[in-house]
Amino acid sequence: MFSPKGTMMKVQVRNAPNVSILDCSGNIDVYTSTRVRDALLAELRSGVGSVLVNMSDIGHVDSSGVAALVEALQLSRKTQTRFGLYGLRGNARSVIELARLHKVFYLFENEQQALEKIGTVQPFSGV
Repeated sequence: MFSPKGTMMKVQVRNAPNVSILDCSGNIDVYTSTRVRDALLAELRSGVGSVLVNMSDIGHVDSSGVAALVEALQLSRKTQTRFGLYGLRGNARSVIELARLHKVFYLFENEQQALEKIGTVQPFSGV
């Protein structure tokens, strides 16, 4: 999917033992956030134990992108699925931190750390 700025958004799903990894690249904005949201919600409903989002190739996140991530967080609580983000950099990291969402998301520096630690964290509880 292309945003008007010409940035292509890609979402690909990979699987590791009991973990779905969503590799995202491009911008998560008003033009592309629905695609990210739909992929996230599908994985969270699939019954997998953990879902990780690879944000290392994300250039920009706007409020609709934040909303998609927060909706996924809410569903992870309902489905008792571990949910985390890794590879945040630049604008994406700044937006998450400015919104103070780094206090509610499990954040990891890289894929290796995410895969090592996601199984040790408690699934989000409550709604």
